[in-house]
Amino acid sequence: MRTFVLGGARSGKSSLAARLAAELSSDVCCVVTALVSDEEMKARIEAHRRDRPSHWRVREEPLKLSAVLAEEARTGCVVLIDCLTLWTANCLWPPTAAPSDPNANFEPDIAGWHTERDAFLASLAATRHDVIIVSNEVGTSLVPENAAARLFRDEQGRLNQLAAAACDSAFLVAAGLPLRLK
Repeated sequence: MRTFVLGGARSGKSSLAARLAAELSSDVCCVVTALVSDEEMKARIEAHRRDRPSHWRVREEPLKLSAVLAEEARTGCVVLIDCLTLWTANCLWPPTAAPSDPNANFEPDIAGWHTERDAFLASLAATRHDVIIVSNEVGTSLVPENAAARLFRDEQGRLNQLAAAACDSAFLVAAGLPLRLK
């Protein structure tokens, strides 16, 4: 069973995904895509770590998600991926490509992103094991004012559509309440 869990920031999507994973098995591998970029992000990552069951295996993978999904799915464990949103940003603007000035403009790696996205979607379609995927809904607010933010929003929206279509079930979470979409 492949399950897609979508929601806004602080909607409860990660909590729902963790609950679904725990209901399926005690053998869970949580694949995290976040990178520590500053103290606030470090605190967020630590909070997620504290909330996870201590017996879950955790793999940190900011870029090569398809390989990790294929490898972990072969073990027979439940694979929980949290989250596609940070992964998209990591692939579009790989951490090594970022200039030292955080306000400087730099070009996204569109070709690399499309390669990683397509490989991930192929791995997702090929797996017959339990996979739960968390992603942010990014298309329900204002149109971003800059081109990079619009590119990110558009690419994330396309990925969400493709991932949801490849999954057997999908949920939208708002205010901690899940709505089953399919």
